[in-house]
Amino acid sequence: MDERTRYFRRLKRLRGSARRWSVLGGGLAAATAVLTPYAGIGWADAIWAGAAGSSIALAWWRHSDHRELAATPAPPPPPPVLPGAKLSAALERFPAGRTVMNEVRRQKNRYALRGSEITQAWDRLDRAAATLTALAGRLHGPGEGALLEAAVAEEWLRDLGQRVASVERALPLTPPDQRAALAESHGSLATQFTEGVDAYERLVAAAASYVAEDGHPVAEGAHPALGSLIDATDRLRGFAEGLSELKRTPTTVFKQAAADNAGTST
Repeated sequence: MDERTRYFRRLKRLRGSARRWSVLGGGLAAATAVLTPYAGIGWADAIWAGAAGSSIALAWWRHSDHRELAATPAPPPPPPVLPGAKLSAALERFPAGRTVMNEVRRQKNRYALRGSEITQAWDRLDRAAATLTALAGRLHGPGEGALLEAAVAEEWLRDLGQRVASVERALPLTPPDQRAALAESHGSLATQFTEGVDAYERLVAAAASYVAEDGHPVAEGAHPALGSLIDATDRLRGFAEGLSELKRTPTTVFKQAAADNAGTST
């Protein structure tokens, strides 16, 4: 809900509240004025009078709040909603929808670079960004700062890539006397983009190394969790074998007893 809608909704609530309390206060005041002369002033009349006074006071406060809010300029209307914006916002509320929308945006940006000489570098940037996103949950301590820097660098690289593609599309439309200078600028931007992607990939490789080293045990040998897993497996196997022996023992004893009885009878 935008601020303008919230403003008018609150103004409407205050107007309705002021009207309700005015009607209630007027009714109670009229009832007090009519009923008091019949039995004099007693405790019931005091209740009527107190309720009437409270209602009139609340009505006056609501009218004051309404006048104060109405004197405040209303917030400006929000910008017009683009077609499909509501659907995109609804989809992004769910993890699966967010993934779909990110893929759609990625494909849209990728389509804008079709035929450009930086297409391969753009694909490398996509793969590196996806890899860093998968590693982000395990980057703690120094890795968190590097993750923030990587996000800023990725945004800059994507803007630079779009800029390179726009300049490249404008090259055929440029007059011949200006084309050489524009081509030189385009080549410089493309080189800067490629070098930036190389640096971004090195950062992702360093993040992967950090995650790999962080997962190693402090001491030499296997991780303590692996040893605990092996011990638990051995214990469960021992329990299973013990239960199997207990189940087979009564049957064996019964067969041996039957064989002994048969030998005795003969």
